[in-house]
Amino acid sequence: MARYTGPVCKLCRREGGKLFLKGQKCYTEKCPVERRAYPPGQHGPAQARRRKQSDYATQLREKQKVKRIYGLHEKQFRNLFVNAASVPGRTGDNLVVALESRLDNVVFRMGFAASRNAARQLVRHRHVEVNGHVVDVPSYAVGPGDEIAVRPKSKDMFPVVASLEARTRPTLLEWLALDEKSRVGRMVRRPTRADIPLAAQEQLIVELYSK
Repeated sequence: MARYTGPVCKLCRREGGKLFLKGQKCYTEKCPVERRAYPPGQHGPAQARRRKQSDYATQLREKQKVKRIYGLHEKQFRNLFVNAASVPGRTGDNLVVALESRLDNVVFRMGFAASRNAARQLVRHRHVEVNGHVVDVPSYAVGPGDEIAVRPKSKDMFPVVASLEARTRPTLLEWLALDEKSRVGRMVRRPTRADIPLAAQEQLIVELYSK
C-alpha cells in the first residue's frame, strides 16, 4: 500500500501544530510550523485568517490529525473505527486504545524507534518479535501479556541504539514494561484513554463518521 512520502512538515503545518512525525528531529530542529504558522499552499495565509470553521471542517481536521499522527490511510482508519463502534464502551475511547495497541505504535512507545514511521520499518523488515515469533505486520494488535522484543541479530542496530539513548526519548507509559538492556518489553495491561497522551478530541471523529 502506497504511503505519503512528501515533506512531513507540511502535514504539521496543515494541522496547525507539531505532530512529531520526524522523531528526534522535531525536538532538535527549527520547526517550519513555528516559522510559518499557516497551512501550506498559495492560499495558506488566507485560510489562517479565517476566524471560524464549520462543524464539519473541525471534525475533519481532527480526524486527519489523528490519522497522520499514527500514519494510517483512510481505509485502515475507517476499519478501526468500525471495529471500535462494534464493541462495548465509548467508541472514541475504543478507537484511541486500538490505535495505541498497534504493534508499530507499541514499538515506538517502548523507545525502539524514534518515530512511528521508523517503528513501522523495523516491523516490516522483520526486526521485531512478538512472544518469540517474528511479526512483520505493523497493524498487529498487541494484547496484555504479549512480549515485544527486538530480534537478537538486530539489538545493536544504530537506529535502535540511538533511539534508546536519545535525551528527548518519551517517558515509558505505565501500561508498558521494558528491559532496555535485553531490548525486551511487555504490555502489562490494556491501556485506558486516560493512560494515552494524545491531544485529540476523538468525539469529533465519532461525530464525523456518524453522519
